[in-house]
Amino acid sequence: MVNQNQLLELVKKAREGATSRNFTQSAELTIVLKDIDIKKGFSFNEVVAIPHYPSKKPSVCVIATGDMGSRARNAGVDAIMDPAELDRLGTNRREARKIVRAHDFFLADTAQMATIGRSLGQFLGPKGKMPTPLPYGAPVDSIAARFKNSVRVRSKNQLNVSAKIGDEKMDDRQLAENASAIIAAIEKKLPQGDKNIRNAMVKFTMGKASKLSALNTKENKE
Repeated sequence: MVNQNQLLELVKKAREGATSRNFTQSAELTIVLKDIDIKKGFSFNEVVAIPHYPSKKPSVCVIATGDMGSRARNAGVDAIMDPAELDRLGTNRREARKIVRAHDFFLADTAQMATIGRSLGQFLGPKGKMPTPLPYGAPVDSIAARFKNSVRVRSKNQLNVSAKIGDEKMDDRQLAENASAIIAAIEKKLPQGDKNIRNAMVKFTMGKASKLSALNTKENKE
């Protein structure tokens, strides 16, 4: 199990190995897994709430009309899409890709899910961004707020899982606590929990990866 002190040290080393640039660098956590048969179709696609978030929060798009669309607008989401826009995107592949790249999370009225599958499914699916359904009367504001304070943790057919834990403007403690929240979520989804974790790494955009060697298996040390 990776403890808080180990994560804090990992973040500190990663920051020391980062080269200064004239933009805000992101910090990314990578968890290397072991003893999992990826041939059986192992995949991981979870939305994980984190305790601290950088100034630039995730972009949330709500696909809905009527009352739900109005409540989403009042909730201050980044974009609202109606059926007419969905139809237009269904015939404009370039624009559809652009929309999918522009938003981190999609929420949608359950009544629109079939239409979304036809028009945007081929672009959202491979990115792991298929919308979270919003049933009638769902509290759009609180749901959108939760996504605004979350990150997507995703892996498919490979023995590592990566996610952003913040940026260089955040202090080491905040980044370590975000990493801890993500690791806890990953462990819950693994067949053997923390026993399936081989190693942990943290890297800033323009820096070297800092590796937690204490988690190395015996064979890696030899």
